[in-house]
Amino acid sequence: MKRSMTTPSRPPQELAAWQSLARLAERRTSASAMPSGGRATARSRRLGPLLVDYSRQLIDDEVVDALMDLAVESELAGAIDDLFSGVPINNTDNRPVLHTLLRAPDEACPDEVAEERERFLAVAEALRVGERRGYTGKPYDAVVVIGIGGSQLGPELVVDALKTPHGLNVRFLANVDGAAATGALAGLDPATTLVIVVSKSFTTLEPRVNAETTRSWFLERTCEPGALAEHFLAVTANQDAAAEFGIPPENRFSVWDWVGGRFSLWSAAGLPITLAIGRDGFDELLAGARMVDDHFREMPFADNIPVILALLAVWNTNFHGMASHAILPYDRRLRLLTSYLQQLETESNGKSVRRDGTTVGTHTAPVVWGGEETNGQHAFHQLLHQGTRAFSADFIAVARAGHDLKVHHDWLLANCLAQSKAMKEGRRAEGPLGSHRSVPGNHPTTTLMLDELSPRSLGALLALYEHKVFCLGAIWQINAFDQWGVELGKELAGPIYDELAGGDDRGAQHDASTAALLTQLKRAR
Repeated sequence: MKRSMTTPSRPPQELAAWQSLARLAERRTSASAMPSGGRATARSRRLGPLLVDYSRQLIDDEVVDALMDLAVESELAGAIDDLFSGVPINNTDNRPVLHTLLRAPDEACPDEVAEERERFLAVAEALRVGERRGYTGKPYDAVVVIGIGGSQLGPELVVDALKTPHGLNVRFLANVDGAAATGALAGLDPATTLVIVVSKSFTTLEPRVNAETTRSWFLERTCEPGALAEHFLAVTANQDAAAEFGIPPENRFSVWDWVGGRFSLWSAAGLPITLAIGRDGFDELLAGARMVDDHFREMPFADNIPVILALLAVWNTNFHGMASHAILPYDRRLRLLTSYLQQLETESNGKSVRRDGTTVGTHTAPVVWGGEETNGQHAFHQLLHQGTRAFSADFIAVARAGHDLKVHHDWLLANCLAQSKAMKEGRRAEGPLGSHRSVPGNHPTTTLMLDELSPRSLGALLALYEHKVFCLGAIWQINAFDQWGVELGKELAGPIYDELAGGDDRGAQHDASTAALLTQLKRAR
């Protein structure tokens, strides 16, 4: 019988290594004062198509040793073993966390996983090449993917990063805003449009409302109720609800309760990815992630890249007061990476209680934000270089461009390297405007370099961050796989919606501010 993942008997801040790190942080050693001989080589790691360089972090050998001690005292090795062995580490939902099985080879995963993967990949390929067509016999030329959160952010990131100019027109509809639905459906022909509803529960508000609106759009224009079966697919754990919606068994694909939404792109939720890049591309995406899984399980902490990234985050967040972490991709194809990582990190680790329900007693996830390449340099980088807030940052770049404009790519990479150099070294200026022109520097950054942007390298990059997030949860002793904090707002929205929709406020219990705003909304409408 598999044991439950244990929480160390003492809170993280009471561990000996944590206290050693606190003493080391008091030295406030600057990056410029760190030993530099051989440091860049010693503080970088390569894994397949990825190079991770953390030589611009505020660490020295003594800090590294203490961080490694923290990983040991946090029982991180046991936590990693629990993750891969099926222990119900999501203790508040009493579920294992087995998304890594979704990218395991057929012989290493349960039959149901291998069979479902083969089924959705085969259907996706038939749709993509035109073997499977719409109700009029025309091939599909557009796909509308309805989901939200993990059902949308991961797949949309991968599709946007890897799509080809001549592939299917894949659109994502997430927001419940009617303008989003109108925009997603604008200009589409229902006879050549495929709709994929991705919702684990099939009851989440946004996918439910958007799916109903899209179904009405389809029926109003085709007057063919029977055609729904050929144009709507579902990825869900609630097969009965999808059947009631009108989606036949052959168009329904499973996602299991041990797959969290933000870890689901490797499942049938990746249908739109396969439609965009093909079966071979999706297989390579899985292979890249699987390479990182093997690395994470097997490598000692000193060379284990997800562990290193997590420990650096603890050092910056808990010992240097960095409540902000910037994600700075220097490749337009990765422009959605910031939003994806924002959800992955903050929904996973934005918690304030330990796994046993006691207060964690220290800060957990920083605010994750950022923006796209040199655009950000002409916007928020001013704050990064001369503002008053402490932050850390990840730069993500691609060595080989996906185009022939070498001058552009050389300038892009030059700016990426220059920005991280400036954040570390800063500049001391003299003269009348010296104080205005000086840049403090001493900001810790990590650079992640992909050899090229391919399904394999992107799969590896995403898995790297997944495991980093898991390690952080284990060190902070929190459950990284539930998200109870999002429920309250949903519950409160129900009666407010009823009042807005029906205008009946009998029995409603609102605070003064909500009641006043509702009154103003009703007057305005």
